[in-house]
Order: sequence, then C-alpha cells, then structure tokens
Amino acid sequence: MRKTKKKYIKLRSKMDINITYGIGEGPTKICAFDRALYDAGVGNYNLIRLSSVIPDGAKVIVEKINWNYKEQGYKLFVVLSDCLETISGKHAYAGLGWITQSNHVGKGFFVEHSSSSREEVKKIINKSLKNFQEYRPEKYGKIHNKIVGIKCKDKPVCAVVCAVFKSEKW
Repeated sequence: MRKTKKKYIKLRSKMDINITYGIGEGPTKICAFDRALYDAGVGNYNLIRLSSVIPDGAKVIVEKINWNYKEQGYKLFVVLSDCLETISGKHAYAGLGWITQSNHVGKGFFVEHSSSSREEVKKIINKSLKNFQEYRPEKYGKIHNKIVGIKCKDKPVCAVVCAVFKSEKW
C-alpha cells in the first residue's frame, strides 16, 4: 500500500474587516466626533455606514489602524458605533459585537450599541446577537465585542468603534 502525503489547505479569507476604535474630546460635539475618528485611524475618510451583515469568507480582525493619511477623502464602508456626551461627570461608551460561523471567520453579523455604561453596552450586544441566532438556521460561534469609553470632564467627548470593510475612490 502506497503512502500519500496529506495536503493541508490553509483557509484564506476573502476579505479582512478591521475593528478599530478611538476616543476624542473637543470644544463641540462634531469636534469630539472628529477627534475620535482620527484616534481610530479613519479621520480623513467619507464614511458610508453599512447595516450589520458580515459576508461569507470575511475575517474580523481587532486591530487599531492608522489610515488617517492613506487615502484623503476616499469613501470608507463601515459599521459604526458612536456615543457622544456633553454632561460633565458622565461617560460615553460605544461598542460593536459580532458573531461568525467560525472563530472570527465566515459569514455573520455585527451589532452596534452605545450607552453611558460599559456593562449596559455589553448586555445589549449579547441580547441582540443571541436574538439574531434564534430565528436563523445557521450555527454561529462565540459572541465577540469591542467596547471603548471616555468620561466627560468639561468639553464634549465621543467614543467610536468601527468595523472597516473597504475603501474606494470616488
């Protein structure tokens, strides 16, 4: 009987989706939002918000990026969670949660939530994604999340978590 070598095929993702995040403070709400986007590495893009569907074959990577000067003014397709706060002493928390069919790879879903409490954001992310799974026949893996927050002192603040799908020229 002849021995044959087993071939192992490395699964490659069709696309990477980066989860990036940032916080910011500024003299106005829009300035705080812009600073948070800049901190997340996507401050110089025109954001186009997507709904929450992760395409089959995608790989979700949690990694803060710095694309601020990569492609000035390009379109950037994102799922975005943001939270603004203007009251001194209060917090702003933004979070994205996701499920995929395998560990960070394959089709799945994002949810975006925000609140004045980290625990509340995590709770509603879990509740939403568990509900998404109740009426779908596919099996999904563990619920993942990325949550960031900032405390308002005397200026408006913003927290953002952004799932970056791709950029595109106009």
